[in-house]
Amino acid sequence: MTDSPPLGDEETESGSEPNPEESVETLHGVAVTSTNGQTVLHPDRDEYHELVEALKAEGYGVCVDLCGADYLGNETRSLPRGVMAERFELIVNLLDVHAPRRIRIRTQVAEADPSVTTITDVHPGAEAMEREAQDMFGLKFEGHPDPSPILLPDDWQGHPLRKDFSMGRIPVQF
Repeated sequence: MTDSPPLGDEETESGSEPNPEESVETLHGVAVTSTNGQTVLHPDRDEYHELVEALKAEGYGVCVDLCGADYLGNETRSLPRGVMAERFELIVNLLDVHAPRRIRIRTQVAEADPSVTTITDVHPGAEAMEREAQDMFGLKFEGHPDPSPILLPDDWQGHPLRKDFSMGRIPVQF
């Protein structure tokens, strides 16, 4: 299966450097980049749900993956101009089963308010993936039909995939 046509990978004329004053390319009103030939959209939290709805109407009918990432202490990720890096990122991969294309969504999520709107009303299969991201990273999905833990015990404290989660240790006796 091939990915969506790459955006933003084209070289500039005569090998010249791109003009920093040029506007960022957009699709559905959000910034677009391309990584390894795959189209990547960068909505803010308020645009996220509406973008997923628009992409479903466009043919991206399957949510194949939804996960979180914690960038605490890692400033190496590449984001388009105008997109502010936050500690957490919500990554969603959508697939069009009628055409050989896929698209990725990367939404920045603030540490102070790690919540986004659920997409389970658009992609019911994302229900368990959102619960996993909630368990592992503490991302909250507003309007989720069952926000109970899926991987951790109900009384678990913390989120194991956060970079600042204290790993348990057994003291060495020698």
